[in-house]
Amino acid sequence: MPSAAIEEALAVSPNHAPDDWPGRGLIDLILHDPPHASSTTEWWYVNSHLETVTGDCLSLFACFFRQAVGKDAATGEFDYAHVLNWALVDAASGRYYTESLVDPRAPEIGLQKLDSGEGPADPLLRQALREVLEKGSVPGPDRLIRGPIRVAGERLDLDLGGNRFRREADGTYHLDLFSHESEAGCRLTFHPLKDAVRHGDDGLVRGVAGEGMFYYFIPRCRVEGEITVSGQTLPLKHGAGWYDHEFGRQAESDATKSGVSEIAWNWISAQLDDGSEVTVYDLFDMRRDGRGCGRWAIVIDPAGKRQEYRSFDFEPLEGWTSARTFVEYPVGWRLEVPEAGLRLVVEAAHEAQEFMTIISEPAFWEGRVRVRGTIGGRAVEGLGFVERAGFGAPGTLGDFLAAAGEQTRRSVRALLPLEPSYEQARRLIAREGHDHYLADLDLDQYARVVIGPIREVIDRGGKAWRSYAFLACIEAVGGDPQEFLDLLAVPELLHTGSLIVDDVEDRSTVRRGGPACHLVYGEALAINAGNAAYFLGQPLFDRARITDAQKLRCYEFYFEALRAAHAGQAADIDGLGAHVPRAVESGDGEVLERRVLAVHRLKSAAPPASLAMLGAVLGRGTPAQVEGMGHFFEAVGLAFQIMDDVLNLRGFEHDLKSKGEDISCGKVTMPVAKAMSRLGEKDRRALWATISARPTDPAVIAGVIARLESCGAIGACEEQARALVESAWRVLDPLLPDSRVKLTLRAFGWYLLERTY
Repeated sequence: MPSAAIEEALAVSPNHAPDDWPGRGLIDLILHDPPHASSTTEWWYVNSHLETVTGDCLSLFACFFRQAVGKDAATGEFDYAHVLNWALVDAASGRYYTESLVDPRAPEIGLQKLDSGEGPADPLLRQALREVLEKGSVPGPDRLIRGPIRVAGERLDLDLGGNRFRREADGTYHLDLFSHESEAGCRLTFHPLKDAVRHGDDGLVRGVAGEGMFYYFIPRCRVEGEITVSGQTLPLKHGAGWYDHEFGRQAESDATKSGVSEIAWNWISAQLDDGSEVTVYDLFDMRRDGRGCGRWAIVIDPAGKRQEYRSFDFEPLEGWTSARTFVEYPVGWRLEVPEAGLRLVVEAAHEAQEFMTIISEPAFWEGRVRVRGTIGGRAVEGLGFVERAGFGAPGTLGDFLAAAGEQTRRSVRALLPLEPSYEQARRLIAREGHDHYLADLDLDQYARVVIGPIREVIDRGGKAWRSYAFLACIEAVGGDPQEFLDLLAVPELLHTGSLIVDDVEDRSTVRRGGPACHLVYGEALAINAGNAAYFLGQPLFDRARITDAQKLRCYEFYFEALRAAHAGQAADIDGLGAHVPRAVESGDGEVLERRVLAVHRLKSAAPPASLAMLGAVLGRGTPAQVEGMGHFFEAVGLAFQIMDDVLNLRGFEHDLKSKGEDISCGKVTMPVAKAMSRLGEKDRRALWATISARPTDPAVIAGVIARLESCGAIGACEEQARALVESAWRVLDPLLPDSRVKLTLRAFGWYLLERTY
């Protein structure tokens, strides 16, 4: 019979306690370790802290999942898909080896979910994901399980493509894992040292989609065997392990659906040196502003006695931001359970323990932690694992780019503080050993007239897509973007410098929703600060862990971007008016269009292309990948500027620029060039006569815009921008492995075509 607590908790639910759930008393592991036929969701989880015979300190977790994805009409039995997530933590080196294996049917299942309205909230990311799934692939780091999947029914014996977890007749558990590159793996045996313990309300907890689940765990095991790290297999000196098992189901009408998790949680398992253990499971309903929806602290004393507490604090402390997802995770916590006399400080062994997988969008943090504090006044310490998921993930591509923009501004603020210290100013002005350059310099003045104008523009916000694109290129070719997070400032400074100077040259009055920089600081200081912005990011390359050869190539790409952009800016300032009369006379705008594209290519496409190649070099991409990235972002830059021409006529979101500003400046933009092939001679002459007169009357400007719209010139620009991006993607696509960042890059190209800012 189910326990009284379970009966009471489920009495108000449309579900009832399934017959194959544990009853009162000790949990019969022979009966309940195997899969439960009633469950639509079930997983088996272990973690361990290990020391090898060579003194290496490692930690490992692994979780075998199965999820109902359908039901046999004849038998009524559920059809399951399977997933394996595991990671190996090298405490000394900070390496975090991950493996995420998904069911071979994942592409088919994923397409069915997309068709039913599930999947990413952002429509562009959904479209990008569909492209990958239709190829029979999944975005990395997830990989399809290769080899047979075998799940025993009457005993615990899981085999997912050769990765196995099984319980032997003597009560031990065996874990066999291997990575696809043979860099990491294990052959471990877990010997339980304590009885199984119920979590939650006598075993009942809520699952990540709100379903009723049964949850028990073995808090301490002795672990023996061998571990593979960096391709080297080492016997263990000793190890301590933990085992979790959780299973349950949603209402039967929802059993074949994969509910998107709207529950966030913090979880910890810790084994302390006095022989006790503690685990906390704290759930939050993100549909209701993060309101708590279940929380339990379980303390197990050295003798194995369980005590449950509901009143506790598990408070996140300092944070760390992922360069892959821009989610901020805590890497320190304070855990207090007053009734138990427990006070612990929890610290991550290292920050970068984010696990990316499509089954937990976009990722979760699960890592080795150090624990120290007191229980009942006694000093204790130990090791544990913390898992955190569901908090702060950007919902749409726009949200994601906004998060990238905020991280970019953090990088800029760190490099360019408004009140720099002497050392911060020295790094910006002179190389080490040249402190005499700062002799008698008024640092307050320097901050006010150099840093101030740059920060004036950057601090107003912006998507900072060039910075994100640079970082994404590092990851897309297999590099670690976390190593180069500070370099986000470099693309933003290059772009901001060009904006400041461009606004002076064009006599623009509005920038990012505020007055142009030269209207605040004066033209002389604005020009100087804009030029300075091109060079202030250079010290970041000196601090980056890159080779001299990489640094040289980075400089080559960076200065190529500057040279090209200034060539394009010069042509833009001088204008293309001299080429218009021929187009007006002939009605052939093709040459004029090519002239406009030439300016756009130099001014707006070369910088992001160079920065993309720079990122691919830092990520150690192949020559083909480096060139492919450059080609794609050159197309993106061209499309961006063509769409900028369009938005200048149709209006920017939040009035970030003046509508029709290009017309009042007499500029020849792509819509004007295309109109020359679409209008009759009389209308062509009238159009150019009006634009060349640099009208300021809003009614006149509106008339020009209406003419460009009605002749199809503006729509043709949109089609051209789209064709540029699609053509370049067809070149880049086969050069990159399918991955989450590749999905984002694909969606990003579309996003810029649909932008309104």
